[in-house]
Amino acid sequence: MAITKNVVFFFLLASCAVNPVTGKRELSLLSESQEIKLGAESDPAIVAQFGLYDDPEISKFLDNMGQKMAKVSHRPTLQFYFRVLGSPVINAFALPGGYVYFTRGILAYMNSEAEVAGVLGHEIGHVTARHGAKAYTRAQLAQVGLTAGSLFSKTFRQFGDLAAQSIGLLFLKFGRDQERQSDQLGVEYSTKIGYDAGNMSHFFGTLKRLSSESGQSLPSWASTHPAPEKREAKTLKLARAEQQKYPGQTFSTNRDAYLNLIDGLVFGDDPRQGFVENGTFYHPELEFQFPVPSGWKILNTPAAVQMGEPEQKAVMQFTLGKEPSARSAADKFVTQAEGTLNYSRFKKVHGFTAEIRQVTISTQQGAIDALAYFIEKDKNIYVFLGFSKKTDFSRYEPTFKHTMEGFDHLRNQAAKNVKPTRVKVVGVTGNTTLDQFLKKYPSKELPPDELAILNGMELTDALKRGDRIKVLTK
Repeated sequence: MAITKNVVFFFLLASCAVNPVTGKRELSLLSESQEIKLGAESDPAIVAQFGLYDDPEISKFLDNMGQKMAKVSHRPTLQFYFRVLGSPVINAFALPGGYVYFTRGILAYMNSEAEVAGVLGHEIGHVTARHGAKAYTRAQLAQVGLTAGSLFSKTFRQFGDLAAQSIGLLFLKFGRDQERQSDQLGVEYSTKIGYDAGNMSHFFGTLKRLSSESGQSLPSWASTHPAPEKREAKTLKLARAEQQKYPGQTFSTNRDAYLNLIDGLVFGDDPRQGFVENGTFYHPELEFQFPVPSGWKILNTPAAVQMGEPEQKAVMQFTLGKEPSARSAADKFVTQAEGTLNYSRFKKVHGFTAEIRQVTISTQQGAIDALAYFIEKDKNIYVFLGFSKKTDFSRYEPTFKHTMEGFDHLRNQAAKNVKPTRVKVVGVTGNTTLDQFLKKYPSKELPPDELAILNGMELTDALKRGDRIKVLTK
């Protein structure tokens, strides 16, 4: 035991690194090269899970701003990568090693380049202060009861399968001190490149109002940070203090330029990537459809469509396979499942070639039965997987089959022509209030009070000729 303690002590001592922001030595189980490697291996999984937003101008804008800010940060030689994800969720986050992500959902709720700069600087701050590496270290040290042998095992030294941990990195929690530090860095970095960091406090006001609305998904950095109202006042104070370091300099907001940029931005779920209507899932771009079990919950992401039985006793997943044929995909599934093959069949599903496999898989929680359909369509292999406990499988197998054998060509003509909701920027032609103005642009997606939040305004705010307001339209 004494030997183990000494080994662990020297291991931890050797794992201290200088923080680029504070200049102090801190415990870290990730060297800078490992930190960069972790981010690089995780980035493809993040992109696959959420998808990139296809707008070159918005992507270029975020990258240009980010690269400019990175050069004045505490880690100017680190290569940064900035991505715009096609998710409607209101979020921004960073991975260790220089990978920063904004969703189109958060961009819709911002109202100036300065607001973007403040939040972007905050996320860059997480990277420069190595907060992700610290959170990773805390997660690993939670398992410090491991023996010294396991600490120095080959698996530990290589940090296991880093790619498999990529989504889990999103849920590493930062402490409040780290969040406050990133707020400070967001103010510092955005001010250095000429933006009015006081606008960062405006966006915290938007977050405060969103947090009171039901069903809103807030960024992890909003839910784990100090209360938004406190951050409003604090960041505004920080911004004014930071600006005093640059006497005579003016700082930009660039509201109109930003509104021009996001005019036409997709808002909410994009039906072109799949949607459910009257119990059927339609995918307009890939031109297929299949029935969804009544009452089941559904989650549609670029990587997969997941369906869950209300009591969570059965799940189905629909995704795109990587094998060249249905047969090879089915064979690989059976091999990787390492279970008992109960039956193997071939059939046509609405004219498509389909391979069917049913297996029993042993787990620590008991036996699981899985039904898999591998369907060939338009040179793609579509994969359905249905799972339940072996004791429940006979109950859910008919439901699995109904969905899987309901896979078909897209037959709903209206679904082929579906259009997403988009942000539209409209000019004000005369004196009015926001409430009166929005009555000309009724929205099914958001009521007037939430459209006011989208604009960072109150319904009672006065408008004048030349003002520009975001509305939603098809």
